Amino acid sequence: QLQLVESGGGLVQAGDSRRLSCAPSGRPFSGYGLGWFRQAPGKESELVAAISRGGGVTAYADFVKGRFTISRESAKNTVYQEMNSLKPEDTAVYYCAASATYITRVQHEYSYWGQGTQVTVSS
Repeated sequence: QLQLVESGGGLVQAGDSRRLSCAPSGRPFSGYGLGWFRQAPGKESELVAAISRGGGVTAYADFVKGRFTISRESAKNTVYQEMNSLKPEDTAVYYCAASATYITRVQHEYSYWGQGTQVTVSS
């Protein structure tokens, strides 16, 4: 069983930057495609970014292109999401997820999920 633990959330001001981290407990997740999702109050969960097993391929939601960057560091067995130019509409609980596929945007293809970390962006 793969367990994921996110960190890095918090309260920031519009325009600020924040980096989220996610690491597995139990075993490495080098064999998984990884993704960050978010869910705002009253809204459905949506993909923010995804990265392939080796980290060479990435995919982003249109609303974060140019502002967010997903990366993974094998040596630290960690995936990151660097968030720049944050906006109030980025306020959400952010979840890290792992998929047995190479890389995917499809939520139901992710089998393992973290508990989420809250990011609140004040205007």
